[in-house]
Amino acid sequence: MPDPAARDAAEEASAFSHPAVAPDASAAYGDHPDQVIDFYAPRDGRTRVPLVVALHGGAWRAPYDRLHLTPFVDFLARRGFAVANVEYRRGSDIPRQGGAAPVAGRWPETFDDVAAALDAVPELAAAHLPQADTGRIVLTGHSAGGHLALWAAARHVLPAGSPWRLPAPPALRGVVALAPIAHFATAVELGVCGGAVTELLGGETEYATRAAHADPAALLPTGIATTVVQGREDVVVPHTVAEAYAEASAKAGEEPGLTLLEGIGHFPLIDPSADACAVVAEEITQLAF
Repeated sequence: MPDPAARDAAEEASAFSHPAVAPDASAAYGDHPDQVIDFYAPRDGRTRVPLVVALHGGAWRAPYDRLHLTPFVDFLARRGFAVANVEYRRGSDIPRQGGAAPVAGRWPETFDDVAAALDAVPELAAAHLPQADTGRIVLTGHSAGGHLALWAAARHVLPAGSPWRLPAPPALRGVVALAPIAHFATAVELGVCGGAVTELLGGETEYATRAAHADPAALLPTGIATTVVQGREDVVVPHTVAEAYAEASAKAGEEPGLTLLEGIGHFPLIDPSADACAVVAEEITQLAF
């Protein structure tokens, strides 16, 4: 049996080995340099195709930006989708005192940005990606981006008074969340990404209050078609996190899809050279068409 750490390192190296792919257009949704969306047209020349909105992962930490997701985004464009690749503000490059990794996320800016970006997508896509049918939007994201995708689809069930709450469900065909940090209690128990969840919410003293506004497992039911794709050998965000979310969703009366891929870790889901990436594209296709 291969060493899990060695397998993960090899899968990460493969996923990050592809050169970044430049967008066909870019547009700002705010004044900060990170408030930008890159647009990718379908490579087959078709028009009026579903729009996939993608949110990158990286534990909400600054060193990981949208560039590492561009090979995956280009893969979807080559499958006939229009794609919007969203950037958002992440944590500082500097670790907290006593910490070993850059800070995970900014409160509330990370959530401000994702909400603003999703609200701006239809208008910006109409202007910069005319091939996109904004009446057929599928939201996807990987790891921390999977969390943000699930959160963005649940804004209409945020607590009353939340600045991000929507008065009605967002106009989405559905969500395909890839190895998402989808159940905060389980992720905290497992120490996922070096305690990134607690950092995202501003520390232990803020966790209990803010989790109600940020934990996808607390924002159910959404009424939005949702599928989670997860590698069973994932050592970054273990499959038990996805299973805990699926269980919470089912208890809330929903029927989430949960696709567990045998022999697959965290990174093949966004690696165009991996078979798992084709599985992801098929899950998106099933919701989009």
